[in-house]
Amino acid sequence: MGAKILVSACLMGHAVRYDGQAKPLHHPVLDRWQAEGRVVAICPELSAGMPVPRLPAEIERGSGRAVLQGGARVVESNGHDVTDAFRRAAENALALALETGCRYALLIDGSPSCGSGFIYDGSFSGRRRDGEGVTTALLRANGISVFCGSEIEALAAVAG
Repeated sequence: MGAKILVSACLMGHAVRYDGQAKPLHHPVLDRWQAEGRVVAICPELSAGMPVPRLPAEIERGSGRAVLQGGARVVESNGHDVTDAFRRAAENALALALETGCRYALLIDGSPSCGSGFIYDGSFSGRRRDGEGVTTALLRANGISVFCGSEIEALAAVAG
């Protein structure tokens, strides 16, 4: 059996996103990994005690790495700073990944936690920019390869 894979709970069909919805990823590779017992599902925000639904949040002035280094913050659409919760969320995801032997992660893109290719620009206007979320940055800093849903074939090529 191949390595375990940390997967965003919303991609597994759990209604845990900020808007109370899921974003299920239907793919035979994901079905196979689940049948093999290789999927470790997590919603980082939920693990940090954030509610569902919750206000949308975006990273101001940077990306996940900057948040971890103290140079950027995560704010909700009403201006409330939720940086500490997003840091806890990332730490929880890393702890789970390490505890369960995950070498890879399949996370939802665009999220201030899980984005791996893009995040939103902090203006709450729907504008995307290249960057990674807080959880993705922490996982990558600890040697865990992170992929988004549209990269599942590339992940399957390396993870089996």
